[in-house]
Amino acid sequence: MPRILIAECIHEVCSFNPVPTRYHDFFVMKNGEQVLAYHQGVGSEVGGALQVFAGNPGLEVIPTFGARGITSGGVIPAADFTRLADEFLGEIRNAPKPDGVYFALHGAMAAENELDPEGYLLAQTRKILGENVPIVVSYDLHGILTERMLEHANASVIYHTYPHVDFFETGQRAARLLLRIMAGEVKPVTARVEIPALVRGDELITKTGVFGEIVRSAEAIEKSPGGLSAGMFIGNPFTDVPDLRCYSVVVTDNDPARAEAEAIRLANDFWPRRAQMQAKLTSVAESVRLAGETKGTAILVDAADATSSGASGDSNAILRALLEAGYAGKALIPIVDAGAVEAAMKAGIGGTIQTTVGGTCDPRRFQPLPITANVRMLSDGRFRSESFGQEWYGGNTAVLQMGAVSLIVTSRPVHLYDRSLFYAHGQDPKQFDLVVVKSPHCQRHMFADWCGRLINVDAPGSTSANVKSLGHTICHRPIYPLDGDVAFVPKAKIFSRGDRVK
Repeated sequence: MPRILIAECIHEVCSFNPVPTRYHDFFVMKNGEQVLAYHQGVGSEVGGALQVFAGNPGLEVIPTFGARGITSGGVIPAADFTRLADEFLGEIRNAPKPDGVYFALHGAMAAENELDPEGYLLAQTRKILGENVPIVVSYDLHGILTERMLEHANASVIYHTYPHVDFFETGQRAARLLLRIMAGEVKPVTARVEIPALVRGDELITKTGVFGEIVRSAEAIEKSPGGLSAGMFIGNPFTDVPDLRCYSVVVTDNDPARAEAEAIRLANDFWPRRAQMQAKLTSVAESVRLAGETKGTAILVDAADATSSGASGDSNAILRALLEAGYAGKALIPIVDAGAVEAAMKAGIGGTIQTTVGGTCDPRRFQPLPITANVRMLSDGRFRSESFGQEWYGGNTAVLQMGAVSLIVTSRPVHLYDRSLFYAHGQDPKQFDLVVVKSPHCQRHMFADWCGRLINVDAPGSTSANVKSLGHTICHRPIYPLDGDVAFVPKAKIFSRGDRVK
């Protein structure tokens, strides 16, 4: 009975967030039963793969290890990454020898002692399992695709949506491809083109933006005869590592010439649109002024403090501007401040506290803001994701009322790419005049389809779409838009494990 080994390690790093991501900031599953139990009820990559494997009763599935960042965050300290990697690789070493491997990875991790964690895990896995076992890996399209990642895997499968709604489908695609490789039906050959650009903005929304047109071209390649996988990596502008950039990737069935031509075609379609794929931002002061003129709810998108992109979540920049401008409408704002939550817990529901909010995690960018507020609600910060059903955890959480402003204050960063935190704490965004959304892009029905006005705010923060403001020091230069004169002649590099497999 053929055996398929499954493992995952998913986390996205923001190099500009001063708060490191520690081992305890991961949800770690150290045995197969835990991995299976978790993924049966959520729409994850591993869940999609498990469904495909379950449809093939002649297979033995060996789930080994899972680690998922509770949210994105700063660079992982060396000791924490070493512990995580040792546990990941230890479970693979202790598992029965597999006939195939599926890994769910992200692509934008970074640690103090390893700037290519995914490549490291794949290289070490090869040392354990040898060259003959086929490995298929799924990635977030915000990943950074290094040569080491490609050298040690047989094929890569990439998300095709942003905002991401195809986790499950990506896992299914990867699982089907792995089964075809194991059956000897196909021999993957990969072509990768490096594109020296960083992109961020509304045109990356695959349903409506120009980036979506390029992704649909990639999907057509993948679905065509001889096409096995294709997609675009747009990197994560906030993960400052040597290989940070965009990539076009095409995997064909033993056809390097076609893989090369198609990867170059995708890159040539992408490059002329790089300026379109930059965010159009409005200053904080102007955003507050426009919000005051808006009929209906004004959505102020503070993507610079997007916790799902790796920011600290403690920005009070918009709150401070609203108070200074005397904004009179009802406002709803999420913020991270463990000290303010502790004060609220001591005061209890109905109590009044004098404290500060913000500036506790990233004090270089934000200064604590003194407030007086009434404690309206307290919780343990555990709630279910509106989008995918996973349990999210913001630590002890308080709803504070200061005049017309409602603050949802968490003790730790938590995902904010949907409305889950608001709903879990009794707040309906439609009942407010202004809502601060700390995510660059949510699914349209959540805010964009019904709000009076949506404004992308040029606020300070470690995940600012104004990427020139961040201070990259590690990524290879020149790169657009950090540098003024960037030349690009697309060249594809071919990767194939055919000569390594007996």
